[in-house]
Amino acid sequence: MKVYIETYGCQMNEYDSHVVGERLERAGHVLVREPDCADAVVVNTCSVRERAEMRVLGRLRHLRGLIPSGCVLAVIGCVAQRLRKELLSLTPVDLVVGTDGYERLPELLEAAAETGGTVWTPVDGEESYDDRPAPGSASTTEFVAVMRGCNNYCTYCIVPYVRGRERSRPEASILSEVEALVEHGARDVTLLGQNVNSYRSGERGFPELLRRVGATPGLRRLRFATSHPKDLSGDLIDAVASIGTACEHIHLPVQSGSDAVLEAMGRSYDRRRYLDLVKSVRERMPTAAITTDVIVGFPGESELDYEATVSLMRSVRFDSAFMFRYSTRRGTAAASLDDDVTDPVKIERLQRIIELQKSITWEINEQLVGDELEVLCEGPSHRDPGVLFGRTRTNKGVVFDGSAAPGDLVRVRVTEASAWTLRGTMTARSSSTEPGNGP
Repeated sequence: MKVYIETYGCQMNEYDSHVVGERLERAGHVLVREPDCADAVVVNTCSVRERAEMRVLGRLRHLRGLIPSGCVLAVIGCVAQRLRKELLSLTPVDLVVGTDGYERLPELLEAAAETGGTVWTPVDGEESYDDRPAPGSASTTEFVAVMRGCNNYCTYCIVPYVRGRERSRPEASILSEVEALVEHGARDVTLLGQNVNSYRSGERGFPELLRRVGATPGLRRLRFATSHPKDLSGDLIDAVASIGTACEHIHLPVQSGSDAVLEAMGRSYDRRRYLDLVKSVRERMPTAAITTDVIVGFPGESELDYEATVSLMRSVRFDSAFMFRYSTRRGTAAASLDDDVTDPVKIERLQRIIELQKSITWEINEQLVGDELEVLCEGPSHRDPGVLFGRTRTNKGVVFDGSAAPGDLVRVRVTEASAWTLRGTMTARSSSTEPGNGP
């Protein structure tokens, strides 16, 4: 079969789509770039937020009108796991496969071509990527999943229900994949997990894994996402600070600055603990970028609770933030709470913190004007192919003039800054021979 894969959601979903594509190809299927020439269309979905889910449902209905008659329309991922049989009545799909069914997808697609209306959504807790074959190609930047699932059960979050309990991938499997990716040209690797801090392989925890992956010959930069504050240990902070390849960037979701809201969210830390972690990171890595996630309008959030979030953002001065207004996810513990913050109030609160964060990010970036930074070139800019694009070690996007190939480390003098990106001119190829040198 000729199969087209379309992906929605986070980096983990992008990674899942690569895994699915590899398994389809191993089974003899051929991946194609457009849906109108496919025998099967697979849509990998995200249901973390209601808006993303509604977008996917609309796209499925649109796709049915685009694809050829007889083409199998399949839904995989979190929306498939959450809605299950309900999807068959909501959308014109032929196959629904949950987050633990990727190994069976090749045979399920073939069966759906004959019967349609197939649903496979058991959560068996076994899918962990440990059987992923060595990749045969790589981009300059790559992602590697180290675990699946989550044990935290934050009251607003659907992830544990659609991806199951935590299971860590064997260390040897991770190291093998990273080595293969670097062999094929990857220079910047991000380790992924719903909560990478809680990774375990035998007696080894995440700091030990970070050290071993960071020592991969040819790897220039190592990142990870996402960290839960309750599991961000001093050992992990020390590991990031001491490993040459580990980048000085930690994504640390806070969600709220109010202790009352944090308790209602089931976050297992309070405001003081979070601020102590930020202090520890900056003591060990003064130039580190700290980014975060914030939710406003959680049930029961008063104006005082909201202002506590605003004051925390002003105090920490995050380099950037993903900001959202709360929406009820059926099946979570918070779904039973009275959603008493009105939509207009949620929207107004969200807009205020977006503007606040934009001004903070702009101020931080403006301080870099005139500095010379080490940038890993990723290739031509998508918006303007006449210039190049890359990232600093602190994960700031840089558009620059110069001559470099994907994977090159170069020095760029920053000439302009905005809240979204830096702009500059390449001054030289990086003179560093060891990873970790340069800003």
